Amino acid sequence: MNYILFDGTVRQALLPFTFTRPVADIRVGILTIREKWEKYLGYTTTTLTEEYLSEKYPMVEMEENVMINASFLPNEILCEMVRNLESNQAIFKGDDVIAFYTNDTQEEVYFESYEIIEYQQDSLTIEHTWDIFGKNEIALREDFELITEGRTSQPIPKSVNVIAPENVFIEEGAKLEFVTLNAAAGPIYIGKNAEIMEGSVIRGPFALCESGRVKLSTKVYGATTVGPHAVIGGEVSNSVLFGYSNKGHDGFLGNSVLGEWCNIGADSNNSNLKNNYEEVKLWNYETNNFSKTGLQFCGLMMGDHSKCGINTMFNTGTVVGVSANIFGAGFPRNFVPSFSWGGASGFTTYLTNKAFQTAKIVMARRQVEFTEQDARILEHVFEETKKYRKE
Repeated sequence: MNYILFDGTVRQALLPFTFTRPVADIRVGILTIREKWEKYLGYTTTTLTEEYLSEKYPMVEMEENVMINASFLPNEILCEMVRNLESNQAIFKGDDVIAFYTNDTQEEVYFESYEIIEYQQDSLTIEHTWDIFGKNEIALREDFELITEGRTSQPIPKSVNVIAPENVFIEEGAKLEFVTLNAAAGPIYIGKNAEIMEGSVIRGPFALCESGRVKLSTKVYGATTVGPHAVIGGEVSNSVLFGYSNKGHDGFLGNSVLGEWCNIGADSNNSNLKNNYEEVKLWNYETNNFSKTGLQFCGLMMGDHSKCGINTMFNTGTVVGVSANIFGAGFPRNFVPSFSWGGASGFTTYLTNKAFQTAKIVMARRQVEFTEQDARILEHVFEETKKYRKE
């Protein structure tokens, strides 16, 4: 069977992260949504997404296809239902389609003609940007069980101060000495070739993915994920960093999500709680306005390739788009459009030739090529987000 993950109706609500990736490639827990589905199903998947992303994330159609809504995270029961789908059947939860069987000759799907199978169990869904950190604990626990089942951890070094060692899993090549791991409140996963430097104190649930790094004397708590090749330091709480992003110095990051190739300058901080303790509002790309989140704690949402200079201060509930460069004294506004250059005193447009030059240098440091494909995607984002910038 051929499995295809589609963005569904939530893509706009997951901007700025879905400017540069399909919904399926959002990381929550230890794995991306795609990696979860592929591990459960035992098959690789392709993607139905926006046309400008489809060159990098293509869709492969065959005679028989099962389309899966990528906003739904898999579990064993749901995957069994997906595997058993037959022609003209669809799985729904309420009004939302989870998966359906189709073929490559169908351009439009009319579910009136389908046999509807109701999924009545609890389901974990990613429908808003804040779900990425808000549901990270549940997803991390589930991924930990999925990844470690039937496997044996590398031994915990003798110098490590550990609580609940049975909840710690260390992959081959990981390095950690003279650190404290408290896995009593949740599992701690340390990926292949990852490193936790001396003096760090980590309280689970926590995931450090392959080749990620935790700098000296870092404090981590509250269901945090550090993606592949990403770096953290200082104080980090209930946050998710996608791959290759850096928050490597002192300063606080809490209830936040950083995309790929972000960099947080030394001694930068974000607020995750308003002074009056009121509900946090976030910029909403669907309404082009600020919308209620229902949350008291909500920090920084930063899209791919965005960066901030030293001592940057982010207000509660700040959304930063793609390829923004923020610096200077004071608090920048709590919506920074993509390709913005500046800070509290004002912004100008960060032109693509300059942004791409920086991206090439940054990515080359990690032996990753900035391709023409990447450039075309970012060019599209630049044009799509012009309306938000004062040019």
